[in-house]
Amino acid sequence: MSSPTYHNVHNSFKLDGFHLNKEDLCRVAYSFIKEGEDFEKPVGDFLLDWFDDNSFIDMQTSGSTGVPKMIRISKQAMVESAIATGDFFDIHSGDKVLQCLPVKYIAGKLMFIRAFILGLEMDFVAPNATPLYNNDTVYDFIAMVPLQAKHSLKELKNVKKLIIGGSMISKSLEKQLLKLPTEVYETYGMTETITHIAAKRIGEKAFTVLPNVTISYDDKNCLVIHAPRISEEIIVTNDLVELLNENQFVFIGRFDNIINSGGIKLIPEQIEGKLSGKIESRYFVSGKPDEELGEKLILIVEGEKHDLDPVVFEELDKYEKPKEIHFIAKFVETENGKIKRKETVDLL
Repeated sequence: MSSPTYHNVHNSFKLDGFHLNKEDLCRVAYSFIKEGEDFEKPVGDFLLDWFDDNSFIDMQTSGSTGVPKMIRISKQAMVESAIATGDFFDIHSGDKVLQCLPVKYIAGKLMFIRAFILGLEMDFVAPNATPLYNNDTVYDFIAMVPLQAKHSLKELKNVKKLIIGGSMISKSLEKQLLKLPTEVYETYGMTETITHIAAKRIGEKAFTVLPNVTISYDDKNCLVIHAPRISEEIIVTNDLVELLNENQFVFIGRFDNIINSGGIKLIPEQIEGKLSGKIESRYFVSGKPDEELGEKLILIVEGEKHDLDPVVFEELDKYEKPKEIHFIAKFVETENGKIKRKETVDLL
């Protein structure tokens, strides 16, 4: 059976309850651009881009792992990504989904593409922190960022499957999500991989890759992604991983975040994991130049200066205990809420 192509819209696709074909969607796009609310205008632009004569879309990366840049992505590769997600999460034609992510970024675009290609019935709302507010519809599938999941805990009982991406899920949020009847997955991916290429049920340690993706690692122990249907090039990441097999890996941290303190390599993400749930505000650890150690470990907390209970640091090894604690009123972040570590540290 041949694969669906980006030229077609599945005849089961619905947007906000209405069956729409390609021509209808182009009309919707013009009205969004002309009269739509702020969050609808980028949807209009995206729809016109999707149905134009080009075989690609130019897209901006989010900037969480470096300077935001424009990259060119094949539309058929995006279709293949949508099919892989449908297979992995068992999403079928006629399933009810909610789109609540900003369409400026890849994850929001992909929710629309999945709906066109797989024939989903999609409701579309503003990408704010409370997308399920006053909504008691039962949904088969939703994608959110951690902030949205945190503010939707009461309503998530009406959601059968939830995927969370964009940034890591804190231990405290994970504990709350584990109490729900919902199947909740954390996803792993980036713009270059056309959103997620792997996912894991929350509470589990290892990510499993989607269909037609295999993985390896390089000499720095960083993840290397082979996804021929999505990218002709092999994608080399900066993410340190432990490889369990060619389909499963455990995320350890980012290579470019490693702190070398007196010859000891410290991985911020591991230290932050041990502090999870013990500090009310957002926080992260970083390295600061030091004459004796080369770099010393510091903790940066968002908000007003206050004393932290020493109990907070009890789980940390000797070398993982911060040498200094700094407070910053507001962290620097990307448009979709990821902390920009280097720029935030520069504020010190």
